[in-house]
Amino acid sequence: MSQELATRYPLVLVPGMLGFVRALVYPYWFGIVPALRRGGAQVYPVQVSPLHSSEVRGEQLLIIIEDICRRTGAEKVNLIGHSQGALSARYAAAKRPDRVASVTSVAGPNHGSELADHLERTAPGDSAQGRILKAVLHGLAVVLGWLETGWRRDPLPIDVHASHQSLTRAGVALFNQAYPQGLPEVWGGEGPAEVNGVRYYSWSGTLQPGRTDQGLNRFDGSNYFCRLFSRSFVREKGRCDGMVGRFSSHLGQVIGDDYPLDHLDIVNQSLGAVGKGAEPVRLFTEHAARLKAAGL
Repeated sequence: MSQELATRYPLVLVPGMLGFVRALVYPYWFGIVPALRRGGAQVYPVQVSPLHSSEVRGEQLLIIIEDICRRTGAEKVNLIGHSQGALSARYAAAKRPDRVASVTSVAGPNHGSELADHLERTAPGDSAQGRILKAVLHGLAVVLGWLETGWRRDPLPIDVHASHQSLTRAGVALFNQAYPQGLPEVWGGEGPAEVNGVRYYSWSGTLQPGRTDQGLNRFDGSNYFCRLFSRSFVREKGRCDGMVGRFSSHLGQVIGDDYPLDHLDIVNQSLGAVGKGAEPVRLFTEHAARLKAAGL
């Protein structure tokens, strides 16, 4: 087996909202985990509450990190978080920098999501629309939890309201006051590459203007939904992946922020049916090599 991606510390993949490891036969990180393992990396896709606050998910992640370190003998881990998973990874690194070698944000709403703000305005929790949305999301979380683990006595807690508030710009602003590590001081800039011994990285995508330029795959269903969601953006109109804005995703060293990938394609969902020129798996394998070269 090749060892070109054998990082010093294990890679821990943290999913976003409504995330899972494997729902029946469908993996959240489609094709990414096998590619990393073929290169010799130790990779652990993990499960935290599909819907809850970033802090609660972060506390769950801390327990998982301790277990991985105990089982592997590693002193630290490299955290790679998609979407809200990036916020939970940041929380874990802030609480236990001695256990985290690096945090990588993949399309993370590090300054909040304009889509979450839009839903808060148009479907507030006490409205009929809000109650319906909450019931649908809660039901999805329960189903995904069952597909992931089967019936269990200790299902992970679900809190739709806490999850939503954790993703609004106001909610993330409060989170950032408590956990500012890696954040840029200037909007659209880069943040400190290292804080308290933890390296910080980020990358994200944007919806490209026009279907011809995008080179879409007709089976890429997520792109249609992300284009619909992108209509809710104002500050980063035309500069988002459908759920997170380009500059809102910045954290630490920005590897790239305009890859031709929507919010779900960036972790190779839609069974890998992404548009031409988009290579989400390659972004992960290149990053593993980057972490290895940095001694992480």
